[in-house]
Amino acid sequence: MSAGLIITDSAAKRIGRIIAAEGREGLMLRLSVSGGGCSGFRYGFALDDTLTEEDHLFEHGGIKIAVDAVSLDLVAGATLDYVEDLIGAAFQVRNPNATASCGCGASFAV
Repeated sequence: MSAGLIITDSAAKRIGRIIAAEGREGLMLRLSVSGGGCSGFRYGFALDDTLTEEDHLFEHGGIKIAVDAVSLDLVAGATLDYVEDLIGAAFQVRNPNATASCGCGASFAV
């Protein structure tokens, strides 16, 4: 693994609003990858307040994102963004390791 995770300003701001709405100290976003989805792997997003020894922590604008080591192997060098357009608003992972992805961007293949 030679690269980490890039977090855009837009993603950091949205995560910050979500965490503030929860009203709990110490929350961070957890980005994970699991098998499934229409392309083989799918991204998962959850709020978490616990780090494990296998987690890597990324920060941007005071916002923390945890990624476990196995997931990081699949998203190393990726950019996490939050995009709002006419279709809707969603977190988007631009993953340089993906060889294919589904139309909605929620799953990918390597």
